[in-house]
Amino acid sequence: MSLSPAELKAISVAAQWYARLQSGVATDTDRAAWNEWLLADPVHTQAWQRMAAVGEQMSRVPGALASPALRGADSSRRQVLRSVVVLASAGSLGWLGWRSETSQNLFADFRTAVGERREFRLADGSSLLLNTDTSVNLRFDGHQRVLELLWGEMLVTTAFDPSQRPFKVVTRHGEVLALGTRFIVRSGHQGGEVAVLEKAVEVTSSGVGPKVRLEAGQSLSFNPASLGTVRRNDASTGAWQQGSIIAINRPLAELLADLSRYRTGVLRCDPRIAHLKVSGAFPIDNTDLALAALESGFSLRISRFSRYWVNVSG
Repeated sequence: MSLSPAELKAISVAAQWYARLQSGVATDTDRAAWNEWLLADPVHTQAWQRMAAVGEQMSRVPGALASPALRGADSSRRQVLRSVVVLASAGSLGWLGWRSETSQNLFADFRTAVGERREFRLADGSSLLLNTDTSVNLRFDGHQRVLELLWGEMLVTTAFDPSQRPFKVVTRHGEVLALGTRFIVRSGHQGGEVAVLEKAVEVTSSGVGPKVRLEAGQSLSFNPASLGTVRRNDASTGAWQQGSIIAINRPLAELLADLSRYRTGVLRCDPRIAHLKVSGAFPIDNTDLALAALESGFSLRISRFSRYWVNVSG
């Protein structure tokens, strides 16, 4: 899909605003001016949402391009602006690569939007429950049943197949072979994770290495280089099915990163309180309510510069 000149210009301006607000030297005047620009035209809002998505997926862009933009707190404003404007305006690798991957997710066989959960029934009787911002391609034929998890998280419930075709979930980080089971698979930019709820699965890294069998109640993380240590599921495993994130003595920054998956825009955590341990059940269908619970329960300060930009500080 081609962009109009107005959209391209808005994206360029959004990139400059994004860099300025991320730089660590933005003032209240800057934020007020940004908010005025944002609300002036729906095209500006759409451009800002694109930039927010770029920020969330920045680590998928080659490091030499992405790192300066997100490490701007220790750089001059000019350096940070230059880095992110290059990201937004380069009809080159970074921008085109991001658009290519985003388009791949957009046109997947099954997908959910940010904050959406949705169930799908497959032709063989199996079912998928997709969590927020998830995209999946389907490859079923006479010899195999394969789900390609492009991005996100899903609960898979497999059905018996009279033809005994193997059922696999393939990610960029590795593969999960179902052994008549219910299991959750998540794939992000740093790696994948699988948790077994019933029966068993076999997990293989996309790199070299042995298979690991997981039984019901077990989970592990994996990446292209290795498989992690098998661990026990806990109360937080799959809590998103019931509309919650369960935190058990969890660092605040990790919890906020999880909450951010369910809302559009930027949710930032002050590094000085990033390691604060929190516990509780936080709703994912109303993340503002979850933030209010954190604010009142842990004496935090929630600063809302707009619906697309929220800071959490002590």
